[in-house]
Amino acid sequence: MPRRLTEKRLVVASHNPGKVREIADLIAPFAIEAVPASALSLAEPDETEPTFIGNALIKAHAAAQASGIPALSDDSGLCVDALDGDPGVLSARWAGPRKDFREAMRKVHERLQKSGTKDLTAHFVCALAIAWPDGHAETFEGRITGTLVWPPRGMLGFGYDPMFLAQGHIITFGEMHPAQKHAVSHRARAFAKFVEACLG
Repeated sequence: MPRRLTEKRLVVASHNPGKVREIADLIAPFAIEAVPASALSLAEPDETEPTFIGNALIKAHAAAQASGIPALSDDSGLCVDALDGDPGVLSARWAGPRKDFREAMRKVHERLQKSGTKDLTAHFVCALAIAWPDGHAETFEGRITGTLVWPPRGMLGFGYDPMFLAQGHIITFGEMHPAQKHAVSHRARAFAKFVEACLG
C-alpha cells in the first residue's frame, strides 16, 4: 500500500528551473508548497545509477535527509531509438557544464545524420521518486513517444522540448503552452500515478 503524503511542504529535489516550475505547477492544486532545493542550498548529489528510477531515488533521499521534510525528485530524459536509447540518463550531461541544450540538440541531430538513419522516433521518460526523512520512498514512471524535428521549434519548455514532436500533435513541446504540455507530457503521466497513489 503506497504511503500517503500528508505534509503540506515538499522539497522539489532539482536544480533545474524548468523542472522545478513544472512540478510546482502540478502540485499547486493540492495546496502543497513546493520548496526548491536551491532555496535550501541543498547540494546536488552525484547521479550514479544507470536508470531514471535509480537516479530519482538518489536525489529524493538526499533532499529528504538534508531537509527533514519529504522530497520529490524527477529524473527524466530523451531516448532516441536510432541512437540505442541515447542520450537517456545522460540527457543533461549532453548539454555540458553550461547546460546548453541548443548544443545538446545539435549533438543529437549530428549523430543521427552521421548514422544515416531515417528513423527519427524517440520518447521522453520521466521517473518521479518521493522520499520521506525516515527512508521510505515511492516511485512512478511516465513516458511519451514521438519523433524528432530539425531545426528545433519554439521557445517554450526547456531541455530537448523544441525538437520533440509528441505522437498525435503538430507542434513541438517547445511550442506548447505549459498547460497544454502538462496535460500530455511524460512528467504529467508520472505525476498522475503519484497523485493516485499518494494524494488521491
